[in-house]
Amino acid sequence: MNVLLTGPYGRCGTAIIDHLHDEPDLTFTYLNRSDRPADHEYGGYETVVADVADYDEIRPAFDGIDAVIHLAGYPYTDGSMSDVLEPNIVGTYNILEAARDAGVESVVFGSTNHIMGMYEEEFAPELYQLDFDLELTREDSIRPDSHYGSSKAFGEALGRQYTEQDGAPHRFYALRICAVRAPPYDHPYGDAEHMVDNGETERGSEAYERQVARMKGMWQSQRDFANMIDCCLRDSTVDFDIFHGVSDNDRRWFSIDHARDVLGYDPQDNGEEWDAPPADA
Repeated sequence: MNVLLTGPYGRCGTAIIDHLHDEPDLTFTYLNRSDRPADHEYGGYETVVADVADYDEIRPAFDGIDAVIHLAGYPYTDGSMSDVLEPNIVGTYNILEAARDAGVESVVFGSTNHIMGMYEEEFAPELYQLDFDLELTREDSIRPDSHYGSSKAFGEALGRQYTEQDGAPHRFYALRICAVRAPPYDHPYGDAEHMVDNGETERGSEAYERQVARMKGMWQSQRDFANMIDCCLRDSTVDFDIFHGVSDNDRRWFSIDHARDVLGYDPQDNGEEWDAPPADA
């Protein structure tokens, strides 16, 4: 299977590179706005340098591709509409247009939990506790918390339009990714430890413990994220569907039952199994 990955060098893209690049039946092409220098950790991968907001730049990369994993875009919740307009809205439109024109079979779309972010705004911090009674499914109403969240809602809606109205691409998988982190922060203490490393808080502080509690619900390990991507690439049953990208955390508030039932998603990690950061943190 020939796979085009946009935005390969972020936290989610590198999880795919690290866990799936060497799969013998998958051949990856990486598309990014810039290349990586030879001495970079990911400098050895050939990159198509193109901006997803420029259709003519990206279109040739879609020829001969079976599946697209679309992760490129503006990823911050504090962004304005002008920040998300070209990379997230125009870019996603261009990806789908190119996929349709090239006859690509499936698109895996990196959506976000921020489509549902106002549930967290309403119920936090009590939401972060083990006994809080909330489990969101793909059938619950969207409640974006930002222009970023709304731009991803647009991407999901556009993907549904293309698959149902045009029948091309044939399959569209919207993954509402929760919290994937790159090493050395790929664990439920990662965000809190990052705050410590940046001098923003101290271990054991209220801010530290709150961040840990949140991540024990939101964390999706890199290997679980890669497993979910692999499940999408190998699926042939979905036309359009939405799945929550999160590990099998006891205190998660996003349901993964649908991903298990439809995709065979089999997460290996649970934030509750951690009671301290790694010894080398």
